[in-house]
Amino acid sequence: MKEHVEKLYVLSRKPSRRIIGLMSGTSLDGLDVALCHVQGSGPETALQVEHFKTVSYEDDFRNAVREIFAKRQIDFQHLCLLNPFIGLQHAQMILGCLAEWGVDTNEVDLIASHGQTVFHAPQKQHGLPNFPNATLQIGDGDHIAVKTGILTVSDFRQKHIAAGGEGAPLAVYGDYFLFSKKGENRVLLNMGGIANFTFLPGNLDAALVFTTDTGPGNTLIDAFTRQLFGKPFDENGNIASSGSVDQALLGALKDAPFFVQSFPKTTGPEVFSVNYVEEAKKRSGRTSISSADLIATLTRFSAETISEAIRSAMSEGETFEIYASGGGAHNPVLMEVIGNLLGLNIRLINELGVAGDAKEAVLFAVLANEAIAGEGTYFGERKGVPGVSMGKISFPG
Repeated sequence: MKEHVEKLYVLSRKPSRRIIGLMSGTSLDGLDVALCHVQGSGPETALQVEHFKTVSYEDDFRNAVREIFAKRQIDFQHLCLLNPFIGLQHAQMILGCLAEWGVDTNEVDLIASHGQTVFHAPQKQHGLPNFPNATLQIGDGDHIAVKTGILTVSDFRQKHIAAGGEGAPLAVYGDYFLFSKKGENRVLLNMGGIANFTFLPGNLDAALVFTTDTGPGNTLIDAFTRQLFGKPFDENGNIASSGSVDQALLGALKDAPFFVQSFPKTTGPEVFSVNYVEEAKKRSGRTSISSADLIATLTRFSAETISEAIRSAMSEGETFEIYASGGGAHNPVLMEVIGNLLGLNIRLINELGVAGDAKEAVLFAVLANEAIAGEGTYFGERKGVPGVSMGKISFPG
């Protein structure tokens, strides 16, 4: 143990570190693996992505996770088995990437593993006054560390909750360190299964940084594209563009407690599920809506709730640039509607030096770097952005 602690101390004092960031989102497309060269820490962080790959999941893997994903009643033995299983699967994917890139495990300082979210339950959502905010990610870090032989930092969201946050969004920290620019207010919009954004003030004051979920990004679009068309997602928004928005259903979809809650707030597929849409269809009398019109309406639902959240969170008259990432950034229909509603040209995060598909994996590499080498950044006394070091450390031996 002493050997590992001493190695950790030396690592914390190095001028730079090579860190593998991992991200597996709610879409269950695959594991994003980003090998990053990270210098410094905090606002002085400089990062270069050396290699990036998304390792696609097999259908058996996706189906195994979906048995428990965002469900209140599950087989607990299956959950118990998946925790080490996912860790081992992710470790094997890392080793495969390193072999492909010609990088030895001894050349990597850290792995930053987000794990796989299976349930998210902020107090505003579960409504139980005697219980705190909660979230659960599986894919055990010890199994990753032992299998790869690389020091692993994982389970980042628990410290965020312990310090008064809701466990999300965590992108805010890396966003501030990597993408802030003096003199330009920036909104970094990430459209994964759930959409969220970070506001970065042009005066670089960390206490003014703001982040929140906005509601669905791709989760409902993807779910009904799979169900109705047998496709994993609406490629290029082709299905949405072939349909028409149903205003009655749209109004029912937007009639949810989440949208009137104060900022910051978080949510997940536990709320915005297939059942949520089916209930909205019944309330609006649109149970016979065509498949294409449903996808068009769900796309508009995401676009309106995203743009309304951004506009309501900004001060009146405040100017800003928007940079988008996540799967939704590949949907031109979604991007165009958000841009039109905000009256802005939405740019891609790629313009800031990090590929949009790699961004979330990169941001967890930044969190791991802060856990090991950071000195702390004050984000003000408010909910949503506690200034804490996140992640649990797993030694490889």
